[in-house]
Amino acid sequence: MWLLIGVVILLAAAYVVFLTQQTKQRAVREFDDAAADARQMIERLAGQVYNLNGTSEAAKQALADASERHIAAGSQIEQARTPAQARLAKQTAAEGMYYIRAARIAMGMDPGPVIPALDGQDTAGRVTENRVVEYDGRQVAASPNPSAETPNYYPGGRVAGRPVPAGWYSEPWWRPALIAGAWGLGSALLFSSLFSGMSGVGYDVQGFESGYGEGYQDGLDAASGDQGYDSGDQGGYSGDQGGYSGDQGGYYGDQGGYDSGGGGFDGGGFDGGGFDGGGFDGGGFDGGF
Repeated sequence: MWLLIGVVILLAAAYVVFLTQQTKQRAVREFDDAAADARQMIERLAGQVYNLNGTSEAAKQALADASERHIAAGSQIEQARTPAQARLAKQTAAEGMYYIRAARIAMGMDPGPVIPALDGQDTAGRVTENRVVEYDGRQVAASPNPSAETPNYYPGGRVAGRPVPAGWYSEPWWRPALIAGAWGLGSALLFSSLFSGMSGVGYDVQGFESGYGEGYQDGLDAASGDQGYDSGDQGGYSGDQGGYSGDQGGYYGDQGGYDSGGGGFDGGGFDGGGFDGGGFDGGGFDGGF
């Protein structure tokens, strides 16, 4: 009897060890796959960063931003220990590729293949018309196209929990929130002035303040009893993004040389000249440039 009990205990212990080893091996494989995927995107970004030279202020600014994303992505993948951290590094590199694409378009070059969509990009919207507003004693402009007046690009997505539409801007008005991880009191007023009634931005200032696209629509549906619309979960990267700007303090704090006279390191957004029409928001990354 006792012998049988001992055998059962040994078999149970062996099974637990087997399951533990299987789980660890599966986790290692998942991390290795995610890290390899991230490194491939980082290498593609590096090839463009090192081989392109800007011929306009907008192109130079976009390339500077791409270079900064390359530095950040490289640091993130070196420190990554989990699949989620590896995927964050890929997101950073993908964002850099959007800046590369913007620079190429600003220089009249072929934009290249589609790039994986960034978290929150679809719900953030895009600039679809030229706007110039007075804000805090200065003029702030937004445009679907690069120009000497709008050299700062942003690919669209979430910054400190709020959506920022893709477009070209006279200044990186989202930069304080990117660095500090929180928006200032005047951000809602500026958002309302720039985007109110714009067809490419499907939410109002309340949506901006509430973090449209990150459970915002779900909350509205629950309140109205409409469960038919699912805006998707865009929260992962935005949550990590605070860490991205925080963990990469040197990246944002010490890269002043990348400013290129464009009103700040963090380029504006891009839309109009083929951002969406050309498959810019497409799915997979179909080969290198």
